[in-house]
Amino acid sequence: MNAFSLEGKRALVTGANTGIGQAIAIAMGNAGAEVLCAARRDCEETLNQIGNGRHVPLDFSDPMAAVPIFEKEPIDILVNNAGIIRRADSVDFTETDWDDVMDVNLKAVFFTCQAFGRATLAAGRTASIVNIASLLSFQGGIRVPSYTASKHGIAGLTKLLANEWAAQGINVNAIAPGYIATNNTKALREDTERNKQILERIPAGRWGEASDIGEAAVFLASSAAKYIHGAVLNVDGGWLAR
Repeated sequence: MNAFSLEGKRALVTGANTGIGQAIAIAMGNAGAEVLCAARRDCEETLNQIGNGRHVPLDFSDPMAAVPIFEKEPIDILVNNAGIIRRADSVDFTETDWDDVMDVNLKAVFFTCQAFGRATLAAGRTASIVNIASLLSFQGGIRVPSYTASKHGIAGLTKLLANEWAAQGINVNAIAPGYIATNNTKALREDTERNKQILERIPAGRWGEASDIGEAAVFLASSAAKYIHGAVLNVDGGWLAR
């Protein structure tokens, strides 16, 4: 038996239309899972690279958006990747920007996990949750107060749910991506000075690829990680070790 295989599993990956979410969806498809690609936008590009999958339209500006999904069909793997960010000095940060980020990045994650957990426990199944945290689950950052708070919250929520559900067959873990080469970081990589500063801090000497996160998610969702509960796995090229 291949402990890293996801054959026969159904995975729901949020924010699967681009970037890290897309890479996770593709990696899980390559590992044999049926992948439900959840996103506000079309996921055609992702689905073209997955043998067995479909698009599930979801907009997490409504934190309860995913709840009905778990009432309709069994899902074995939940990946909470969808997230947003707003930037401003803390003295200027608005309540709207605070609430928008917290609703998508933390409130939606909790209530999606809750609905998934309820359905899984009621059915007596084993399952896995992989939450996408951040380096800012450990660091403060600058000019992103609600994002930092939400990602600290993801780390704490991951541990809390692991404490409650580990003995009942649900693995709950998280990944904290480092600096990953995606559309979201294009401006940083094109800024010669900032790019140099970032690379000098990363022991691996390179930006991460989205696939680095995808493969880590497959591991945490597989039976190879069956005794891993409440971990926040840094996939950061050594950034936090520096």
